[in-house]
Amino acid sequence: QVQLVESGGGLVQAGDSLTLSCAASGGTYSIYIMGWFRQAPGKEREFVAAIEWRSDRAYYADSVKGRFTISRDSATNTVYLQMNSLKSADTAVYSCAARYYRGTPYYRGDLYPYWGQGTQVTVSS
Repeated sequence: QVQLVESGGGLVQAGDSLTLSCAASGGTYSIYIMGWFRQAPGKEREFVAAIEWRSDRAYYADSVKGRFTISRDSATNTVYLQMNSLKSADTAVYSCAARYYRGTPYYRGDLYPYWGQGTQVTVSS
């Protein structure tokens, strides 16, 4: 089964950019889709972006569309989340997730069985 390790979080100012990384290992050949989710204090986890492992087809939440870009490096089995024009509302713990099967909504975090430990992103205004 796949293991996921995120990195790249930190403290930035509003308007800044930040790139998160999620390194996948073990069982990556069977991955169908990987996603980024975030959870702010006192709020439910929400979908941010996802990318299909084979096709590189990407999906975004409306709240980040045009500011965030998800991409994948097949050589290193790493998924990136480039975040531009960050806002204080983007402050959250960001986690990457993976699943092997298709046919279910990409935005539902409860359908991803594999998760990283999360990385904190704090945007000061």
